[in-house]
Amino acid sequence: MILGADMSTNFCSSVELLVLSSIVCVTLALENGLARTPPMGWLSWERFRCNTDCKNFPDTCISEKLYRDMADRIVADGYRELGYKYVCIDDCWLANERDNKTGKLQADPERFPNGIKALSDYVHSKGLKLGIYEDFGTYTCAGYPGSEFYMELDANTFAEWEVDLVKFDGCNSDSKDMDYGYPAMELFLNKTQRPILLSCEWPLYQGGHADYAAVRKTCNMWRTSRDMEDSWNIVYEVIDFFGTNPYNFSDFTGPGGWADPDVLIIGDFGLSHSQQKAQMAMWAMFSAPLFMSVDLRNFEPWAKSLLQNKNVIAINQDPRGIPAKRILEIQNSISVWIKPLAMEGSCAIAFLNNDIKGQPTRVETTLSQFQLNCTTGYNVTEVFNNELLGLYRPHDILTVDVYPTSVAFLKIIPLV
Repeated sequence: MILGADMSTNFCSSVELLVLSSIVCVTLALENGLARTPPMGWLSWERFRCNTDCKNFPDTCISEKLYRDMADRIVADGYRELGYKYVCIDDCWLANERDNKTGKLQADPERFPNGIKALSDYVHSKGLKLGIYEDFGTYTCAGYPGSEFYMELDANTFAEWEVDLVKFDGCNSDSKDMDYGYPAMELFLNKTQRPILLSCEWPLYQGGHADYAAVRKTCNMWRTSRDMEDSWNIVYEVIDFFGTNPYNFSDFTGPGGWADPDVLIIGDFGLSHSQQKAQMAMWAMFSAPLFMSVDLRNFEPWAKSLLQNKNVIAINQDPRGIPAKRILEIQNSISVWIKPLAMEGSCAIAFLNNDIKGQPTRVETTLSQFQLNCTTGYNVTEVFNNELLGLYRPHDILTVDVYPTSVAFLKIIPLV
């Protein structure tokens, strides 16, 4: 809840934002023309893991049925029009061995009886894109055939199957080899002349200490920290990692390449409603890829409305693609984040509360504290509900109540 506002209007030609320090580093990105804004879609891993028991769990095992069902729901329930375009297979889709004649990867014949090309055709018929999983090492994390010594063959196979995204993991490998191995895979994918988005786990396996300039040149998106789990503690740990920003990894985020905090767990089991709002808001603030990992056939309507919130998605998809910076921590539990937006002088502000006490924390501040100094004022809007809260001049008191383990999410636009 926001309290108090002056409703007068004036003209402001410019504004100096504290977040100018977050200008993206000028680096050469992967030149495949993809991911000009953060990619959006659905990924199976966190929700469905490596369930290969289709006899006892026919609706939730890793199978072509699961991915067809998710493609159907993305279209029927309106996600596609909001930007959720990728349907992504994760680990455990593979047969235990490569084809003994060609050496090619092959899908498990019982769970994917029609093969990956047929699944790709189905997904494309829905106006969507198909993502697939492989691993840089000898084996995937779940023990299926990896791409070591087969990268060019696998890249060609993915192109033959008309895959649109490759998530390239790093289990069962030497992390020192990744500095040349991941660029090699990018080279082989580009040689196929099929536009395939490359999602890398490279920095994750180097403890976050990767050469991010090289990562940016190679990958359209890159994981920097631990896998997401269905827990607020893990969500907050990842958020804090982005706030700490070791090696300034988020400074390399921008059109064509994005730091990836992993999937959205909105609609699953471990987060409260307020915590799910916090994850959605912070992933938007990070300019993060938005990949849902939820059973789209069966989850709460309010979680669906959160994933489909156009105002939050617009913040995430802002064409400048600048990630938020954590600029201030107050009252022991509140962190303040600012993300500059494409409209001149405008920004989004998130007040994130990690307190677990049973009442909201009240914050009283001014926009001038964040170096928002337009003398004629700013329209302040609550993002989730798109509610105009009023006009605030730089020194007007802005009062924000932030619920425990949740967020207050505002959009700030200077008057013109």
